[in-house]
Amino acid sequence: MISILIVDDHSVVRSGIRQFLAGTNDLEVTAEAANGQDGLALALRDKFDVVVLDLTLPDINGLEVLKRIRRKKPNLPVLIFSMLAEDDFAVPALAGGASGFLSKDSSPEDILTAIRTVASGARYVSSFLAEKLLSGSLLTNQQLPHDALSWREMEVLLLLSKGVSLTNIGKQLHLSVKTVSTYRARILEKLDQESNAELTRYVLQHKLG
Repeated sequence: MISILIVDDHSVVRSGIRQFLAGTNDLEVTAEAANGQDGLALALRDKFDVVVLDLTLPDINGLEVLKRIRRKKPNLPVLIFSMLAEDDFAVPALAGGASGFLSKDSSPEDILTAIRTVASGARYVSSFLAEKLLSGSLLTNQQLPHDALSWREMEVLLLLSKGVSLTNIGKQLHLSVKTVSTYRARILEKLDQESNAELTRYVLQHKLG
């Protein structure tokens, strides 16, 4: 039986994966975490065959969690399972040591294939992403303005685009309102935008969240 740890801040996602995998004979969710800190603690303390990891977590971003897992358990397969666009986030994730990158709108068959593939020690990328990588078209995407954003800035951008207030962003990310405001100013400057409405349009245009 392949033992799986799910790290995702959405209980519906965790529950959905757990129920879906319950119908298989070889895959079992044995632990869950709703944030990066708890997920990291579980991954380092207990034995799992695969970690299914979201990138946008309320405390530590997924890439940082991946980095820390890699440092302590370099052979533990980590499958990134995210709503963030493959075009922009798959390459940094794979370069950071992820065993695979899977979009949350993938089919059930692709989810099963991805988990089993990384559990076997191989790498998994979708056919869409594989084609992009082979054609080299992702290189162009990497030069877009949002590539200059840090992961924390990207987290703030996605929350701003959803209409979350600076105060609530601060609460979610455990930052002061002043710090969030500073991040917002940097984001506006780097993306050459002037308002939250323009940031929302940018996110939608580039399918970032």
